[in-house]
Amino acid sequence: MKTAGDILIVDDESDIRLLIGATLRDEGFTTMEAASAMEARDLLAAKPPGLAILDIWMRDSDMDGLELLEWVKSVYPEVPVLMISGHGTVETAVQAIRNGAYDFIEKPFKEDRLLLMVQRAFEASRLERENAELRARVSEESDPSIIGVSTQIKAVRTAVERIAPTASRVLISGPNGSGKELAARCIHHQSDRRDSRFIVANCARLGAERADVELFGSDGVATSRRIVGLFEQAHKGTLYFDEVCDLPLETQGKIVRAVAEQRFRRVGGNKEVSVDVRVISASSRDLSAAIAEGRLREDLYYRLGVVPLSMPPLAERREDIPHLARHFVDLVARRTGLGKVKLGDEVLSAMQGYRWPGNVRQMLNTIENMLIMAPADRSEPLGLDLLPAEIQNISPAAGNSDIDALLALPLRNAREAFEKSYMTAQLQRFDGNVSQMAGFVGMERSALHRKLRSLDVTHGGKTPANEDGKT
Repeated sequence: MKTAGDILIVDDESDIRLLIGATLRDEGFTTMEAASAMEARDLLAAKPPGLAILDIWMRDSDMDGLELLEWVKSVYPEVPVLMISGHGTVETAVQAIRNGAYDFIEKPFKEDRLLLMVQRAFEASRLERENAELRARVSEESDPSIIGVSTQIKAVRTAVERIAPTASRVLISGPNGSGKELAARCIHHQSDRRDSRFIVANCARLGAERADVELFGSDGVATSRRIVGLFEQAHKGTLYFDEVCDLPLETQGKIVRAVAEQRFRRVGGNKEVSVDVRVISASSRDLSAAIAEGRLREDLYYRLGVVPLSMPPLAERREDIPHLARHFVDLVARRTGLGKVKLGDEVLSAMQGYRWPGNVRQMLNTIENMLIMAPADRSEPLGLDLLPAEIQNISPAAGNSDIDALLALPLRNAREAFEKSYMTAQLQRFDGNVSQMAGFVGMERSALHRKLRSLDVTHGGKTPANEDGKT
C-alpha cells in the first residue's frame, strides 16, 4: 500500500511491536520500530514517518508516550499520531488528543480496529495536506500582486490603486504574457467587489454559435433547462474579457447595450435581466487597426476603454527579472510541491539579458522547468546549464570558427577583437540601453561609456549617449 511514509511503532514490549508490525506489513505498509523514546527520536531525526503509533507507558525510557507525542508534534506537526495503552483512562485519552494525537486505542485491541484507525489517520492527514494546498492556492489567487521595482511597474501599481475603487470600465493593453489578467485581478481585489466573483470570458473560445448563450445565458433553447451566462455569474463582481478583439461581431453589438445599460435578455427569453457588473477587457492587438479592419466595433471600444491601462513587455523592465524569478520559484514550489532552488548570479544575469518574447508567462514556464529538472541536492545555486540554450545565448549549431580566428591573433589583438564583439552583442541585446547593460556586464556606467567609445561600438549607427546627453 502506498503511503506518505513508514509507520513508526514505539512500545517497550517487543511482543506488541512484533504483533503491530506484522499486522501492518501484511496489509502492505512499511514499518520501523523503537523500544524507547530515545530510539524513536533517533529514527525520527533520520527520517520522518508517515504515521507514528506510540505507547503511553514505557519502561526504561527518558520520556513517556505523552511527552514523546509533544516532541513529535513540535518537530513534525503534520505527522498523524495514534496513542496506545493497556492502562489508559478517559482522562489520558482526552489529554493525548488535546496534545495533537489523532486517536487513542486501548490494549488489547483487535487487528481490524487497528487497521481501521491507521487508514483513517492516513486519510485525515491526506485531506489536511490537500486543504492546506488549496488554502495556499486560494490565498495566492485571492491576494494577487504585481511584482517588480521598475518605474513602469510602479506606475502600473499606482494606476491600479487609483482605478480599483471606482466603477469605471478598464481596457488593458499589452503583449501576450505580460500580465494583463493579473492586473485585472488586482483591480478586482482592491475594489469593493472583492468578495464577489471574478469571471473570465475567453473570447477566443466563444464561437459565433455559442457566444450569446455563454455570455447571456438561455431560457430553454433546445433544452428544458436554463443556462446562466457569464454576465449573471459575475453579478456584483467583475467580468473580464480576455482578447476582446476575438469576440464575434454580431455579439459585440449586444455587449455594447449590456455594458451600458447593465441589462439584457437571455437567449430565448422574454424578460429583461438586470445585473451589476464591472467590465474589464484586455487585448494584445493594435485596437485602432482592429477597428479599421472591421474586427472590433468602434462603439464597443469606446464603451470598454473608459480607463486605459498598459502593461509593459518584460524586456522593457529588466530590473524586475531577479524579483520575478525568485517570486516564481516560491510560487511553483507551492503549486507543485517541488523543493525550492537557488538561482545563481550568472543565471539571473542571463535572464536579464534575454528578450523574453513570451514575457512573464514564458519566464514562469522556464522557472517551472528548472525546478522540475533541478538535481535532488538543492543546496547549491543552479547554473546556466538548466536554462534553455536561447537564454544562455548559446547557438547549438555554432562551430569553432570564431575561436579559431581569435587563436590566430596575438593576445592583444585577440582581446580587443573579443571585447568589441562582446560589447557589440551586449549593446544589441539590451537594445542600446547602457544602464541595463552596465548592470549585466558588471561595470560602472561611465566606465562602460568610455569602453564603448574606445572600441568604436555603436547601436543603430549611433554612439550611446552619456547621462548628460553627450556622445
